[in-house]
Amino acid sequence: MIALEPLNRNESLRYMGGAGVKLNDEMTRLMDDCEARLLRAARPKYLYKIIDLPCAELTPGEDIKRHLEGCSKAALICATLGAEVDKLIRVSQISDMARAVVLDSMASVAIEQVCRRVDALIAESLPEKFLTFRYSPGYGDYPIELQKTFLTLLDAPRKIGLSVSESCLLIPAKSVTAIAGISDKPVEKKRRGCAVCSLRETCRYRKNGDHCGF
Repeated sequence: MIALEPLNRNESLRYMGGAGVKLNDEMTRLMDDCEARLLRAARPKYLYKIIDLPCAELTPGEDIKRHLEGCSKAALICATLGAEVDKLIRVSQISDMARAVVLDSMASVAIEQVCRRVDALIAESLPEKFLTFRYSPGYGDYPIELQKTFLTLLDAPRKIGLSVSESCLLIPAKSVTAIAGISDKPVEKKRRGCAVCSLRETCRYRKNGDHCGF
C-alpha cells in the first residue's frame, strides 16, 4: 500500500475549476480540514502487470496503437483510494456541498499522486527500459469498456476490491485504470491534450478557458 503525501493545493483548485484563484482564510481552513479527513480515510492500493505486445485484445482503436508504437511490452495499471473516500464524499454531498466539492477535487489529486508513484515503481523495476505516459480507457478512441478487461486481467476485484459497474464506472469512484507502453529506447512524445480527449465537448476546464493538465 502507498502512503499519501500532502496534497498539491494548486492542483486541487484546478479540479475545482478555480485555477489562479487565491486562497482566503476560510477556504484554506476548509481545505486543511478536507485534506486531513481524506488522508485518514484513504487506503491507496494498486496493481500492475507487464504484458507482451502486440496484444489485439487490449489495443483496439488507432489512438492506442499510435501511443504504443515502438513498444514491445506494456504495463496494465489500476489504482484506488478505497471505498471510505467515496463514502466521505457522499456523506458531505448530503450535508455540505461546498465541502463535498473540495473533498472530490482533493481526492482526484490524491489518486493521481498514487498513479505517479506507481509509474515510478514500474520505472525502477525496469531500469533499462523507457515508459510512455499512462493512457486510460475512455481517452481518445480507446473504449471505456476495456476497464472490465483490465480489472479481470489484474484480478482487481479480489485483490484490491476494485470493480466496474455495468455502465463502466469504476467502484470505488476515485480509482484509475491505465496502460503504459514499455520500450527499449526513448519513446517519441505523443499528442496529449484536448484535441484527442473524448471529454473535450463537455469538459468544465475547457468551458473556463483552462485544461486539466493532462
